[in-house]
Amino acid sequence: MTSPSQEKRPLKIALVTAGGAGMFCGSCMHDNTLARALMNLGADVSLIPTYTPIRVDEENVSSRKVFLGGINVYLESRWRLWRKIPHALKRWMDSPRVIDFFTKFSVSNDAKTLGQLTLDVLEGESGVEKNAVEELVEFIAEKLQPDIVCFSNSMLVGIVRRLQQRFSGPVFCFLQGEDIFLEDLSESYRRQALEIIRRRAQDCDGFLVHSAYYKKFMSEYLQIPSEKIHQIPLGIDFAGHDGNPTEGNGQATVGYFARICPEKGLHQLVEAFRLVKKKIPHAKLRAGGELVKRDHRYFRKLQDENRDLGDAFEYIGSPKTHREKVEFLKSLDLLSVPTVYREPKGIYVLEALANGTPVVQPNHGAFPELLSRTAGGVLVEAENTQQLASALCELIGNHPQRFALATTGHAQVREHYSAEKMAEVVLKIFGNAISSSSRVEV
Repeated sequence: MTSPSQEKRPLKIALVTAGGAGMFCGSCMHDNTLARALMNLGADVSLIPTYTPIRVDEENVSSRKVFLGGINVYLESRWRLWRKIPHALKRWMDSPRVIDFFTKFSVSNDAKTLGQLTLDVLEGESGVEKNAVEELVEFIAEKLQPDIVCFSNSMLVGIVRRLQQRFSGPVFCFLQGEDIFLEDLSESYRRQALEIIRRRAQDCDGFLVHSAYYKKFMSEYLQIPSEKIHQIPLGIDFAGHDGNPTEGNGQATVGYFARICPEKGLHQLVEAFRLVKKKIPHAKLRAGGELVKRDHRYFRKLQDENRDLGDAFEYIGSPKTHREKVEFLKSLDLLSVPTVYREPKGIYVLEALANGTPVVQPNHGAFPELLSRTAGGVLVEAENTQQLASALCELIGNHPQRFALATTGHAQVREHYSAEKMAEVVLKIFGNAISSSSRVEV
């Protein structure tokens, strides 16, 4: 039975996240936002980065110590001799400064080149990364001694089995879009990785998702019983999001804000924009977001094919600060990220609405749920550039409708999608899991 002193003690949570190899990563930004919100509600949270340090545009609350450091993991996967070197002698290469330096030149997050490394990490205590896994497990179980552990995504489930041999509390895992990485692996590696994840996912006590769509999809994809998957609201911190609905800036500016890659559909937006420009000659398209080495060829081709648009199509790069991101979103009349991939979250939709910018999104993934709740935009048929162009033209030309969507979305996103609400639901789920946990410490 829990004593009164234990009841008053803050809930101790170990949240294990995965760095994005030096780029702004939606999942690690989500994890950092959640960690801060949980702290604000009184929880004792340790945000533990793996592979690389995380990069965020808000206050970074993650630990400076990086586990499963990306350089060592890569070398151990590729070079047998590196595995023979004692881990203690290689630990310096997990320094955030060292990793940050090398990520500028050589660390890749391209699934096509990371098949074997993916399998090595998923094999956990029985694979070539067993020493690094043991180090993380010891840190969590012996030093932190949390009440509950939560991993950022299912690509980390290889750690769970060994952790549960040292830790008696519940272990949860977020599902945040890892299927896009798995599907980009070569067929052989994809099949093996899925087999391992499906097997090791059974070790987890529960999973967290942000949409009903993704709950159903991942239940089937990873063969997880749906009752083990909990849906929680997506949330953002509204501090600094000071944009307000307006009648429009008069520039007919359409915006895109997401990673520059085929999956996010910038090419479809450019194609639709060309149709928009025939009806609204002064329209402009501004795109912002991370562009990694894997997608340079895709973007160069897109630019080459659309040079005739001149300065009507502008790529602003990836905003370096939160303020730059907000100013970009405030400069838009509309935002559209017409993803080919069925998005499980859609943080950029919330950020746009938080700054008074309505959205036009494909009718798939999490978008129908987000827009049903916020009424801050319209849905169009996925991969239908004609329909996308028509919706953009309609809203650009119909100022009252655009303003109504912006006003409603601005209010509703604050009502339903705050970081605090997200953290409150997570705390409730975690509290229930701890109360009902029957695992006996080994």
